[in-house]
Amino acid sequence: MKEFKDKVAVITGSASGIGQGIARRAAKEGMKIVLADIEEEALKQTEEELKQAGSHVLSVIVDVSKLHDIENLAKKTIDEFGEVHLLCNNAGVGAGCFLWECDIHDWNWVMGVNLWGVIYGIRTFVPIMLQQDNECHIVNTASVAGILPGEPANGIYSITKHGVVALSESLRAAFDYLKCKIGISVLCPGIVKTRITNCERNRPQEFRGINYISSQERLIQKHPEIEKYVDNYIKAFEKGTSPDQAGDIVFESIKRKIFYIFTETGFSWKKLMEARFNSIIKDFEQIDTLLKKM
Repeated sequence: MKEFKDKVAVITGSASGIGQGIARRAAKEGMKIVLADIEEEALKQTEEELKQAGSHVLSVIVDVSKLHDIENLAKKTIDEFGEVHLLCNNAGVGAGCFLWECDIHDWNWVMGVNLWGVIYGIRTFVPIMLQQDNECHIVNTASVAGILPGEPANGIYSITKHGVVALSESLRAAFDYLKCKIGISVLCPGIVKTRITNCERNRPQEFRGINYISSQERLIQKHPEIEKYVDNYIKAFEKGTSPDQAGDIVFESIKRKIFYIFTETGFSWKKLMEARFNSIIKDFEQIDTLLKKM
């Protein structure tokens, strides 16, 4: 997919962060844009910004963890624009805890947004794209956390992002097998200047439980020694790649049919990826040697 003018983009999590960066680039490309987010005021601000820039914009309040909300998003998109050509399953949240200390609400919230949100997007929009039988593209937002070794206190997030990578790889295989006109990419951002470290602001009441405090606060209460690590983690995101640059990278990658999209290469991501896969190969070879002796 190389031409975007007058085509329709649906972007979840588009009121801020990477989703907003993608939406701004979509506007520059002359696309019709459907903004979807759970944060109402920020969504209105982004809608107004893009409209003032001359874009045709529809905004929809969406909780991507709810299938009904995604189906409603699709209906409103088709009612307004008739088609959809670019789907960005981008909404994401995190809850920082050691896995055995995570509340069940942490699991349900993060899994619901990060993984089920993508599943619902695929389940709802792919049939529409197939029926259109024209050139389309899907971008699923995972993370470098979906490729690198797991982080000690960010397990649920990593689990969901590995799931999004696997889901996207399976979609690529299916689209290739069917020889359909839908392209697919998996976005694996690293350190992007978003509000992901403050995503608890959007945690619905149903996932807060009794005597709610944020997952970061719970982690620090139980493990005070980790507070400095958490502070440094937050500061790193404040200095990260800009969301607008991330949006530019996404569009340039789509044009080039790049499947794994990364937002920066200056960190040690490559070495960490090599370490992970070398570890897998090492253990594979040890088992191979063991089996030959049995």
